[in-house]
Formats: sequence, C-alpha cells, structure tokens
Amino acid sequence: MNIKNYSTPTKKYRFLISAVHSIYRLLNSTYEVHELISRMGRLFCQFFNAQYCQVVLLDLDKKYSLAKCTIKDNKKTVLYKRARIYGRVEEKIIRTSSAFRKGNLLGVPLISEDTMGFVIIRRNPSGAPFDIFDQEMLMTMSEQAVVGIKNMQLYEEQQRIVVGSIKSLVKFLDTRVSREYTHSPHFSKLVCALGAEVHLNEKQLQSLKYASLLHDAGKVDIPAAILTKTTKLTDAEYDIIKKHPVKGAQILRPLQVLRPAIPIIMYHHEKYNGTGYPSQLKGGQIPLGARIMSVADAFEAMVYGRPYRQRMDISSAIKEIKRKSGTQFDPKIVEAFLTVIKKFNKKIYLHQDA
Repeated sequence: MNIKNYSTPTKKYRFLISAVHSIYRLLNSTYEVHELISRMGRLFCQFFNAQYCQVVLLDLDKKYSLAKCTIKDNKKTVLYKRARIYGRVEEKIIRTSSAFRKGNLLGVPLISEDTMGFVIIRRNPSGAPFDIFDQEMLMTMSEQAVVGIKNMQLYEEQQRIVVGSIKSLVKFLDTRVSREYTHSPHFSKLVCALGAEVHLNEKQLQSLKYASLLHDAGKVDIPAAILTKTTKLTDAEYDIIKKHPVKGAQILRPLQVLRPAIPIIMYHHEKYNGTGYPSQLKGGQIPLGARIMSVADAFEAMVYGRPYRQRMDISSAIKEIKRKSGTQFDPKIVEAFLTVIKKFNKKIYLHQDA
C-alpha cells in the first residue's frame, strides 16, 4: 500500500482509519512482545512502501536495546539479547524524544511516560521522500502500538510471577515423593512440543504448560506411604490414587489464571477407549490437552520408572505407546509423539538407556 496514492483529504482520512484498524488487529494477534514488534515492522513496510524498518525497545538507561526487529527487503532479523544502541539518527530520536525526517528516512520515538523505543523506516533512493503526512501517520500508528506493547510487557511480567509461583508449588509437591520418581525437568518441554506439533495456539500452549507443571497437584493429599510404595497397590490404595486428578482441580480452581488448565489436569488419566478415570470419557470427549498429557505422562512413567514399576529403555517405551494407540491413547497424538520424540530422544532421554 503506497501512501502517496492518498492525495485528497477523504483518501487520507480513509488511510488513517485503515492504519489504526490494522494496528488494532495487530495488537490482538499475539501475546508475545517480540512477535508484536516483528509484525509491526512488516506492517510499517507495507503501509509506507518502505524497504527497511527497524523497531527497537530500550532498556531503562536508553543505551541498550531489550528487543530489536529489523526488516530489510522483506527479510526479517529479530534480536532478543541486550545490544548497544549505535547511530546518529537513533541517538537523536532517543535524546530529543521527537521524530526525525530527512529524504527517504523517517524515524519516530515510542513514548509512554518516557521514550521506550523507536521506529525507523527507509525507502530506496528511487522512492518518494517522506513528507509531514507520512510522519504524522507513523506517529499515530506508533502511539497506538505503544499501548499494546505496555500491556503486553505487563502481561509478560504477570506471567513470570505466575510461573514462578507455580514452580515453587511444584517444588513443594515434589517433596512429597522421592526425587527418583518425580517427573524429569524435561517433561513440560515434551508436553509443549506435542502441543505445538498438533498446532495448538499460544493461549492453549500456555494452559498446557501450566497443566504439565501442576497436573499431579492432587497427590499432595495422598499419604506418602502410598506414593512411595514399591509393591503392587491394593484396590483401596489405587482408589485413593485415582482421586488425585479431581483433588488437583479442586485445589487449583480458585486461581483464575489456571482455570483453562483445569480440564487438562482433571482428565489426563482418561483413556481413549473410555476405560480411564475419573469420568470414563471416550475419544473426543477427552479435552485435547488431556489427550496430549496422557501420552507424555505415560512415556515418562515408563522411562523414568515409578516406585511400583521398573524403568524401561526408550525403544521399549515407544513400542508400548504405539501398541496402545487407539485404546489408551489418541492415535493422532501418538503420531505427533513419534515425530517429536525423535528430536528429544538423543538430546534428553538418551541417558536413560545407559
């Protein structure tokens, strides 16, 4: 979309509405700040017929970037690590907190209470120079983007606090069972990799991650003598074990941020053929996240062992997962698991074969 096509007041007004609407949609398209600035870069190149765009978020002293995305000739580079800010134009925008426009170069600050970053766009020398309308439009779009960036930064900080609290709770729960029989540090990564393989969206993956960390929270109410028992469980003891998904859901339900994870926690011991617990759900009745968790949980139980079960080598565990496809496990999840485990096999679980 070339801004120079908007030569009349009416067309400029329509362009403004289109630009603001595009930014609004952009802000609602992701929950990740880094992904947002990447999409901003592409959007600015499109709207201003620019071949280059750089979007930078600054740290508190404004001498280093916290995140930077560069689009050049439709190729994207995203830098997440802290990097020194160089360049006369960049330094001037930061120092003055005002726009810079010269020929085919245009830069504007991203301002909240203070300058928090900047956007610089550039056209090829053969392109038309930027004018005051370009500058005002980029300022308007950037102002809208700042609101979204600040909200996402607050959201990410909230998520870090939530995840920290969850990890603390997990550590407490793990003290209830010998470390030899808790989940490996890689369990959550395996679960989330399975979720990504079946194309869950960002919010679904987040809930799956929370569930993977807390799916056994209900075991906090189970006597240690049962959790660490090395001989076969009695029917009465197994009945107590089977209550832990419901108990876990009851414990975590008051926490608003964890509510989307509750069905995963509640039903991750259901079986695809309807013979699982606690509700004997079958097939598609079982939440997708719970079907994913079921496969990963069973694999880890086999590979890492349990007090009442000897460890298996990886090959045997994979064969067991395949054997129970369609009965205990969703065949589509098993298919995804077989793809994912090839990547995890050597990197994470290989030492279990030793």
